[in-house]
Amino acid sequence: MSGRVLVAGIGNVFLGDDGFGVETVRALSAQPLPDDVEVVDFGVRGVHLAYQLLDGYDTLLLVDATARGGEPGTLYLIEAGGGSAPPAAPPGGGAVLDGHHMSPDAVLALLDTLCAGTGTTPPRRTLVLGCEPACVEEGIGLSAPVTAAVPEAVRMALDLIRDPSTTKPADLAAN
Repeated sequence: MSGRVLVAGIGNVFLGDDGFGVETVRALSAQPLPDDVEVVDFGVRGVHLAYQLLDGYDTLLLVDATARGGEPGTLYLIEAGGGSAPPAAPPGGGAVLDGHHMSPDAVLALLDTLCAGTGTTPPRRTLVLGCEPACVEEGIGLSAPVTAAVPEAVRMALDLIRDPSTTKPADLAAN
């Protein structure tokens, strides 16, 4: 990847496999990385992710549990498309921004608004490295298939960081 890269771990460690992103970036942080790569555990702090992105990054790699109907532990690499509309205002004209419900989709929708007038631009490229969860109910710890997927997710992230041509992000699924 060229330019500054932010690898963002997303998820709630108190909801089982939803902690996949957090666990993966923890393991990735132990690896030697280029100076232009930041790896951050954002957990459920979506607003913090949005403001971090204002520092200017060429590429954003979100690492998160991603339910797409595959077998638990299946890894997905998805290139997020542009042009997603921001979330609609709730009935009654209330504010869209809710710091307790900032999913990655909401963060990306909010980013254009935050960037306006600041002289910064959203990341040129956004990728999602996701893992099919087995269980996202209350409980600490990943299921066996998701735990087994973490080392491969770290390898995929490292491959993307070191040479983006080694992995084609077009909804690639791997077990």
